[in-house]
Amino acid sequence: MKRFVACCLFAALSTVSSAADPAPLYQQMLALDTAMFDSFNNCTDPAQLEKHLAFFAKDVEFYHDHDGLEVGVEKLKDSMRQNVCGKFRRELDVATFRAFPLPGYGAMTTGTHRFCHTPTTCEGAGEFAIVWREKNGKWQVTRALSYAHRSLETPAAK
Repeated sequence: MKRFVACCLFAALSTVSSAADPAPLYQQMLALDTAMFDSFNNCTDPAQLEKHLAFFAKDVEFYHDHDGLEVGVEKLKDSMRQNVCGKFRRELDVATFRAFPLPGYGAMTTGTHRFCHTPTTCEGAGEFAIVWREKNGKWQVTRALSYAHRSLETPAAK
């Protein structure tokens, strides 16, 4: 399974290119997304929750189409404990991931992610846009939008 995932990830990385999406920025932002959501998916462990929160600026603004606006990393922490940790995991649809430079500030990433409540089933999906600030070599999320959430219909059993 790991070989399959690595193969598909490599294939997806090697096929995505555009003037707005230079390969080094894309790879850097994909690595940040992967690390951030690895800790998100394991946030029942207090050390992983703290690792996840370190990706966010203290005054982060998080916009969600169902839950509204949360401002500040402490609000984000409380919300994660209550609504995320141990309840589901997030999977990135790598084929939709894009990275765009924000000159003098950092970068913006966009894409589609799935939300999964079991190891084999993802029930929902949504779109995201994340604004990353790079300061002194450290990248942090200053704004995040998660929207267009929808159910994923499972194909009928045959």
